[in-house]
Amino acid sequence: MPLSTNLDIDLLRTFATIADAGTFTRAGERLHRTQSTISLQVKRLEDLLGRQLLERNARMVRLTPEGEVLLSYARQILRTNDEAVSRLREPELAGVVRLGTPEDFATTHLPDVLAAFAKSHPRVALEVTCDLTLNLLARFHEGEFHLVLVKREPQAAAGGVRVWREPLVWVGNDRSALGSGEPLPLVVSPQPCVYRKRAVAALEAVHRSWRVAYTSTSLAGSQAAVKAGLGVTVLPKDMVAAGLQVFGDSEGLPELEDTEIALHQAPGPVALPVERLAEHIVVSLEVTRVKAA
Repeated sequence: MPLSTNLDIDLLRTFATIADAGTFTRAGERLHRTQSTISLQVKRLEDLLGRQLLERNARMVRLTPEGEVLLSYARQILRTNDEAVSRLREPELAGVVRLGTPEDFATTHLPDVLAAFAKSHPRVALEVTCDLTLNLLARFHEGEFHLVLVKREPQAAAGGVRVWREPLVWVGNDRSALGSGEPLPLVVSPQPCVYRKRAVAALEAVHRSWRVAYTSTSLAGSQAAVKAGLGVTVLPKDMVAAGLQVFGDSEGLPELEDTEIALHQAPGPVALPVERLAEHIVVSLEVTRVKAA
């Protein structure tokens, strides 16, 4: 392939949208294009690069290894393109965007993402609310948020765009928190909670007894309880605070399945600041995930 070959921004946007949406049909709905047009654009991109980028079956689309490589570059190219266009064509973009997010995700992954957006769009005010996923979804459906990030099971019902995959681990202060032949003391969030559900299901699958020793609605509260030795908790691997230990098979604890973070956007007409922030979050978190890998 000649070094002078140029990637088409429009084709890259279609490709990235398919990766987010999971099917050609949903990608077409988001881009307001027919499925045949989406298919033609994918073919043009694959012909341009001389590589198969997607595998299709009757239910979903899957990236090939070459597609995974291209996606990380496509995200970066689209972000740079959109930032340049935004600076030149939308320098006065203004308004308010209300975003709901789980506290742990907000404190770990969002600060740099939101700071970059605020720098590019200084007249857009961000109102960020942290809460449990169930509460966030309820308030989202009541119209309180323009955008909401929520925890969910992988391959959950259609809706929203997956922006993050979270490997989960058992965390404690030291081995004394595991107990000695007693029910495992758990530090958890109130029901319903994806992490709590995951912990209980994993323990019951291996017939390990357990009890709820401490319940907290905040990440800081849970971590304080764990540091005090009140029990063990479940956290995303990259959110384990300094001074805490990760437990696993050697401590007799079962492996935990991953969870996801998905971005939902309110239905109906979308204000431009909301649309721009949604795009920015998806692209920025994808770049962060690729770099971390």
